Amino acid sequence: MKIRANAWSKLGQNATFGGIGMMEVVQENPNVKFITADVSTLLGLKRFKTMYPDNYIDVGIAEQNMVTVAAGLALEGNQVFVSTYASFVAMRGLEQIRHNLGYLKCDVKIVGMSAGACTGKSGISHWATEDIACMRAIPNMIVMSPADCGEVVKMTVAAAKVNQPVYIRLCGNLNVPIVYSEDYDFQIGKGIWMKKGRDVAILATGLMVKEALEAAEILEQKGISCAVINLHTIKPLDEQLLDEVYANYQLIVTIEEHSTIGGLGSAVAEHKARKKNTPRQVFLGITDRYMETGARDFIMKQYGLTGAQIAVSIEKEILQS
Repeated sequence: MKIRANAWSKLGQNATFGGIGMMEVVQENPNVKFITADVSTLLGLKRFKTMYPDNYIDVGIAEQNMVTVAAGLALEGNQVFVSTYASFVAMRGLEQIRHNLGYLKCDVKIVGMSAGACTGKSGISHWATEDIACMRAIPNMIVMSPADCGEVVKMTVAAAKVNQPVYIRLCGNLNVPIVYSEDYDFQIGKGIWMKKGRDVAILATGLMVKEALEAAEILEQKGISCAVINLHTIKPLDEQLLDEVYANYQLIVTIEEHSTIGGLGSAVAEHKARKKNTPRQVFLGITDRYMETGARDFIMKQYGLTGAQIAVSIEKEILQS
Protein backbone atom coordinates (compact mmCIF):
# COMPACT_ATOMS: atom_id res chain seq x y z
CA MET A 1 0.00 0.00 0.00
CA LYS A 2 1.58 3.28 -1.11
CA ILE A 3 1.23 6.14 1.38
CA ARG A 4 -0.35 9.24 -0.17
CA ALA A 5 0.86 11.58 2.54
CA ASN A 6 -0.29 14.96 1.21
CA ALA A 7 -3.71 13.82 0.00
CA TRP A 8 -4.56 11.88 3.14
CA SER A 9 -3.28 14.66 5.40
CA LYS A 10 -5.81 17.07 3.91
CA LEU A 11 -8.67 14.67 4.70
CA GLY A 12 -7.79 14.49 8.39
CA GLN A 13 -7.71 11.27 10.42
CA ASN A 14 -11.50 10.81 10.64
CA ALA A 15 -12.17 10.89 6.89
CA THR A 16 -8.98 8.97 6.08
CA PHE A 17 -10.23 6.11 8.24
CA GLY A 18 -13.67 5.93 6.60
CA GLY A 19 -12.73 6.94 3.07
CA ILE A 20 -9.45 5.04 2.72
CA GLY A 21 -8.94 2.60 5.59
CA MET A 22 -12.37 0.99 5.50
CA MET A 23 -12.24 0.70 1.71
CA GLU A 24 -9.00 -1.28 2.09
CA VAL A 25 -10.59 -3.53 4.72
CA VAL A 26 -13.78 -4.27 2.79
CA GLN A 27 -11.82 -5.31 -0.29
CA GLU A 28 -10.07 -7.98 1.77
CA ASN A 29 -13.19 -8.93 3.74
CA PRO A 30 -16.39 -8.23 1.76
CA ASN A 31 -18.50 -9.35 4.73
CA VAL A 32 -17.19 -6.78 7.21
CA LYS A 33 -19.93 -4.70 8.85
CA PHE A 34 -19.68 -1.01 9.69
CA ILE A 35 -21.93 0.64 12.28
CA THR A 36 -22.01 4.33 13.08
CA ALA A 37 -23.99 6.67 15.28
CA ASP A 38 -25.02 9.32 12.76
CA VAL A 39 -21.51 10.54 11.81
CA SER A 40 -21.02 9.03 8.34
CA THR A 41 -20.25 12.38 6.68
CA LEU A 42 -17.51 13.26 9.15
CA LEU A 43 -16.00 9.80 8.62
CA GLY A 44 -15.87 10.12 4.82
CA LEU A 45 -18.10 7.09 4.32
CA LYS A 46 -19.95 8.20 1.18
CA ARG A 47 -18.12 5.73 -1.08
CA PHE A 48 -18.44 2.88 1.43
CA LYS A 49 -22.21 3.42 1.83
CA THR A 50 -22.75 3.66 -1.91
CA MET A 51 -20.70 0.63 -2.89
CA TYR A 52 -21.54 -1.60 0.09
CA PRO A 53 -25.00 -0.60 1.35
CA ASP A 54 -25.62 -4.02 2.92
CA ASN A 55 -22.47 -3.66 5.03
CA TYR A 56 -23.49 -0.32 6.54
CA ILE A 57 -25.76 0.35 9.53
CA ASP A 58 -26.57 3.71 11.11
CA VAL A 59 -28.18 3.34 14.55
CA GLY A 60 -28.65 7.08 15.05
CA ILE A 61 -27.32 8.93 18.07
CA ALA A 62 -27.35 5.84 20.30
CA GLU A 63 -23.79 4.89 21.18
CA GLN A 64 -24.62 2.23 23.77
CA ASN A 65 -27.01 0.56 21.35
CA MET A 66 -24.34 0.75 18.64
CA VAL A 67 -21.90 -1.29 20.74
CA THR A 68 -24.56 -3.85 21.65
CA VAL A 69 -25.68 -4.29 18.02
CA ALA A 70 -22.02 -4.69 17.03
CA ALA A 71 -21.52 -7.40 19.65
CA GLY A 72 -24.58 -9.26 18.40
CA LEU A 73 -23.33 -9.20 14.82
CA ALA A 74 -19.88 -10.31 15.94
CA LEU A 75 -21.33 -13.26 17.87
CA GLU A 76 -23.01 -14.31 14.62
CA GLY A 77 -19.58 -14.58 12.99
CA ASN A 78 -19.13 -11.12 11.52
CA GLN A 79 -16.20 -8.76 11.91
CA VAL A 80 -17.57 -5.34 12.89
CA PHE A 81 -16.18 -1.81 12.93
CA VAL A 82 -18.02 0.89 14.88
CA SER A 83 -17.29 4.58 15.05
CA THR A 84 -18.52 7.82 16.55
CA TYR A 85 -17.06 10.57 18.71
CA ALA A 86 -14.45 9.12 21.07
CA SER A 87 -15.92 11.03 24.02
CA PHE A 88 -19.28 9.33 23.59
CA VAL A 89 -18.31 5.78 22.66
CA ALA A 90 -15.47 5.43 25.19
CA MET A 91 -17.40 6.75 28.18
CA ARG A 92 -21.11 6.55 27.42
CA GLY A 93 -20.66 3.10 25.93
CA LEU A 94 -18.11 1.89 28.47
CA GLU A 95 -20.42 -0.55 30.26
CA GLN A 96 -21.44 -2.19 26.98
CA ILE A 97 -17.82 -2.31 25.83
CA ARG A 98 -16.75 -3.95 29.09
CA HIS A 99 -19.46 -6.62 29.13
CA ASN A 100 -20.06 -7.27 25.43
CA LEU A 101 -16.61 -6.82 23.94
CA GLY A 102 -14.02 -7.26 26.68
CA TYR A 103 -15.68 -10.12 28.54
CA LEU A 104 -17.06 -11.88 25.47
CA LYS A 105 -13.96 -11.14 23.34
CA CYS A 106 -16.11 -10.05 20.40
CA ASP A 107 -14.33 -9.19 17.15
CA VAL A 108 -15.39 -5.53 17.18
CA LYS A 109 -13.11 -2.63 16.31
CA ILE A 110 -14.02 0.65 18.02
CA VAL A 111 -12.81 3.79 16.28
CA GLY A 112 -13.09 6.87 18.48
CA MET A 113 -13.14 9.87 16.16
CA SER A 114 -12.15 13.43 17.13
CA ALA A 115 -10.30 12.29 20.24
CA GLY A 116 -8.09 14.46 22.42
CA ALA A 117 -9.09 18.11 22.32
CA CYS A 118 -9.65 18.55 18.59
CA THR A 119 -13.36 19.31 19.13
CA GLY A 120 -12.18 22.21 21.32
CA LYS A 121 -14.88 24.79 20.65
CA SER A 122 -17.63 22.23 21.26
CA GLY A 123 -16.59 22.16 24.90
CA ILE A 124 -15.42 19.63 27.45
CA SER A 125 -18.40 17.36 26.75
CA HIS A 126 -16.87 16.57 23.34
CA TRP A 127 -13.24 16.26 24.45
CA ALA A 128 -11.87 12.74 24.83
CA THR A 129 -8.93 13.03 27.17
CA GLU A 130 -9.72 10.00 29.35
CA ASP A 131 -10.50 7.44 26.65
CA ILE A 132 -7.14 5.64 26.66
CA ALA A 133 -7.44 5.16 30.42
CA CYS A 134 -10.95 3.72 30.00
CA MET A 135 -10.10 1.41 27.11
CA ARG A 136 -6.79 0.01 28.31
CA ALA A 137 -8.46 -1.09 31.57
CA ILE A 138 -10.71 -3.45 29.58
CA PRO A 139 -9.27 -6.99 29.39
CA ASN A 140 -8.63 -8.33 25.86
CA MET A 141 -8.68 -4.79 24.36
CA ILE A 142 -5.90 -3.53 22.08
CA VAL A 143 -5.45 0.26 22.26
CA MET A 144 -3.78 2.31 19.50
CA SER A 145 -3.32 5.94 18.44
CA PRO A 146 -1.97 6.82 14.96
CA ALA A 147 0.64 9.53 14.43
CA ASP A 148 -0.69 10.73 11.08
CA CYS A 149 -3.18 9.84 8.35
CA GLY A 150 -0.96 7.27 6.69
CA GLU A 151 -0.74 5.42 9.98
CA VAL A 152 -4.54 5.55 10.28
CA VAL A 153 -4.83 3.38 7.17
CA LYS A 154 -2.10 0.96 8.23
CA MET A 155 -3.62 0.68 11.70
CA THR A 156 -7.12 0.05 10.34
CA VAL A 157 -5.88 -2.74 8.05
CA ALA A 158 -3.79 -4.27 10.85
CA ALA A 159 -6.74 -4.16 13.27
CA ALA A 160 -8.87 -6.09 10.77
CA LYS A 161 -6.36 -8.96 10.87
CA VAL A 162 -6.71 -9.69 14.60
CA ASN A 163 -9.67 -11.55 16.09
CA GLN A 164 -10.27 -9.51 19.25
CA PRO A 165 -11.62 -6.09 20.29
CA VAL A 166 -9.54 -3.08 19.31
CA TYR A 167 -9.79 0.62 20.17
CA ILE A 168 -8.30 3.16 17.74
CA ARG A 169 -8.36 6.84 18.71
CA LEU A 170 -8.29 9.43 15.92
CA CYS A 171 -7.13 12.98 16.65
CA GLY A 172 -6.79 16.21 14.72
CA ASN A 173 -8.90 18.06 12.22
CA LEU A 174 -8.12 18.68 8.54
CA ASN A 175 -4.53 18.99 7.28
CA VAL A 176 -3.02 16.72 9.90
CA PRO A 177 0.80 17.11 9.99
CA ILE A 178 2.66 14.41 8.07
CA VAL A 179 5.04 12.16 10.00
CA TYR A 180 5.55 9.39 7.42
CA SER A 181 6.02 10.37 3.78
CA GLU A 182 7.45 6.97 2.80
CA ASP A 183 6.11 3.46 3.30
CA TYR A 184 7.16 1.59 6.46
CA ASP A 185 6.44 -1.60 8.37
CA PHE A 186 3.58 -1.28 10.86
CA GLN A 187 3.01 -3.94 13.49
CA ILE A 188 0.58 -3.84 16.40
CA GLY A 189 2.54 -3.64 19.63
CA LYS A 190 5.85 -2.65 18.00
CA GLY A 191 7.03 0.92 18.57
CA ILE A 192 8.99 2.80 15.92
CA TRP A 193 12.26 4.71 16.38
CA MET A 194 11.67 8.01 14.59
CA LYS A 195 15.00 9.54 15.60
CA LYS A 196 18.04 8.30 17.45
CA GLY A 197 19.60 10.34 20.26
CA ARG A 198 21.93 9.97 23.22
CA ASP A 199 20.61 12.19 26.07
CA VAL A 200 16.82 11.90 26.34
CA ALA A 201 14.27 9.41 25.05
CA ILE A 202 10.92 10.94 24.07
CA LEU A 203 8.06 8.42 23.92
CA ALA A 204 5.08 9.91 22.10
CA THR A 205 1.78 8.72 20.70
CA GLY A 206 -0.79 10.14 18.28
CA LEU A 207 -0.29 13.65 16.95
CA MET A 208 2.24 14.32 19.71
CA VAL A 209 4.81 12.36 17.67
CA LYS A 210 5.10 15.32 15.30
CA GLU A 211 5.42 17.76 18.22
CA ALA A 212 8.08 15.53 19.77
CA LEU A 213 10.09 15.58 16.55
CA GLU A 214 9.89 19.37 16.44
CA ALA A 215 10.98 19.60 20.08
CA ALA A 216 13.93 17.29 19.35
CA GLU A 217 15.05 19.53 16.48
CA ILE A 218 14.96 22.61 18.73
CA LEU A 219 16.92 20.85 21.48
CA GLU A 220 19.47 19.53 18.98
CA GLN A 221 20.45 23.13 18.26
CA LYS A 222 21.17 23.55 21.98
CA GLY A 223 23.37 20.48 22.16
CA ILE A 224 20.73 18.18 23.66
CA SER A 225 20.33 14.96 21.68
CA CYS A 226 16.86 13.38 21.88
CA ALA A 227 15.61 10.06 20.62
CA VAL A 228 11.98 10.07 19.50
CA ILE A 229 9.87 6.91 19.53
CA ASN A 230 6.35 6.49 18.20
CA LEU A 231 4.48 4.25 20.64
CA HIS A 232 1.40 3.94 18.45
CA THR A 233 0.24 0.94 20.50
CA ILE A 234 -0.45 1.75 24.14
CA LYS A 235 -1.74 -1.75 24.86
CA PRO A 236 0.09 -4.05 24.46
CA LEU A 237 3.23 -2.00 25.07
CA ASP A 238 6.44 -2.79 23.23
CA GLU A 239 8.23 -4.06 26.34
CA GLN A 240 11.38 -5.10 24.47
CA LEU A 241 11.79 -1.58 23.11
CA LEU A 242 11.11 -0.06 26.53
CA ASP A 243 13.75 -2.27 28.15
CA GLU A 244 16.24 -0.99 25.56
CA VAL A 245 15.28 2.60 26.42
CA TYR A 246 15.66 2.02 30.16
CA ALA A 247 19.14 0.60 29.63
CA ASN A 248 20.41 3.53 27.57
CA TYR A 249 18.82 6.73 28.90
CA GLN A 250 18.79 8.57 32.22
CA LEU A 251 15.68 10.59 31.36
CA ILE A 252 12.55 9.58 29.47
CA VAL A 253 9.64 11.86 28.55
CA THR A 254 6.15 10.60 27.67
CA ILE A 255 3.93 12.90 25.61
CA GLU A 256 0.25 12.43 24.80
CA GLU A 257 -2.89 14.37 23.91
CA HIS A 258 -4.59 12.65 26.81
CA SER A 259 -4.74 12.95 30.57
CA THR A 260 -1.41 12.26 32.26
CA ILE A 261 -3.45 9.95 34.51
CA GLY A 262 -4.11 6.54 32.99
CA GLY A 263 -2.72 7.07 29.50
CA LEU A 264 0.59 6.36 27.78
CA GLY A 265 2.66 7.87 30.60
CA SER A 266 0.91 5.73 33.18
CA ALA A 267 1.28 2.59 31.07
CA VAL A 268 5.02 3.17 30.71
CA ALA A 269 5.41 3.99 34.42
CA GLU A 270 3.53 0.83 35.43
CA HIS A 271 5.87 -1.26 33.31
CA LYS A 272 8.95 0.62 34.50
CA ALA A 273 8.02 0.14 38.17
CA ARG A 274 8.59 -3.60 37.78
CA LYS A 275 12.19 -3.08 36.66
CA LYS A 276 15.39 -2.29 38.54
CA ASN A 277 17.57 0.79 38.00
CA THR A 278 15.22 2.55 35.58
CA PRO A 279 15.47 6.20 34.45
CA ARG A 280 13.48 9.16 35.71
CA GLN A 281 10.26 9.87 33.81
CA VAL A 282 8.60 13.17 32.92
CA PHE A 283 4.86 13.14 32.09
CA LEU A 284 3.63 15.66 29.49
CA GLY A 285 -0.02 15.69 28.45
CA ILE A 286 -3.40 16.99 29.52
CA THR A 287 -2.91 17.92 33.17
CA ASP A 288 -5.45 17.20 35.90
CA ARG A 289 -7.63 20.25 35.29
CA TYR A 290 -10.02 21.57 32.67
CA MET A 291 -8.78 24.62 30.77
CA GLU A 292 -10.70 27.19 28.77
CA THR A 293 -12.25 25.87 25.58
CA GLY A 294 -11.29 27.19 22.16
CA ALA A 295 -9.56 26.06 18.98
CA ARG A 296 -7.32 23.00 19.30
CA ASP A 297 -4.12 25.05 18.84
CA PHE A 298 -5.20 27.32 21.70
CA ILE A 299 -5.87 24.31 23.94
CA MET A 300 -2.55 22.67 23.12
CA LYS A 301 -0.73 25.86 24.07
CA GLN A 302 -2.59 26.02 27.39
CA TYR A 303 -1.33 22.54 28.23
CA GLY A 304 2.20 23.20 26.95
CA LEU A 305 2.00 20.62 24.17
CA THR A 306 3.47 22.48 21.19
CA GLY A 307 6.91 21.46 19.96
CA ALA A 308 8.51 24.67 21.26
CA GLN A 309 6.89 24.32 24.69
CA ILE A 310 7.88 20.67 24.95
CA ALA A 311 11.48 21.63 24.20
CA VAL A 312 11.41 24.20 27.02
CA SER A 313 9.97 21.64 29.46
CA ILE A 314 12.62 19.05 28.61
CA GLU A 315 15.46 21.58 28.86
CA LYS A 316 14.25 22.64 32.33
CA GLU A 317 14.14 19.02 33.48
CA ILE A 318 17.71 18.47 32.29
CA LEU A 319 18.99 21.59 34.02
CA GLN A 320 17.28 20.56 37.27
CA SER A 321 18.65 17.04 37.26
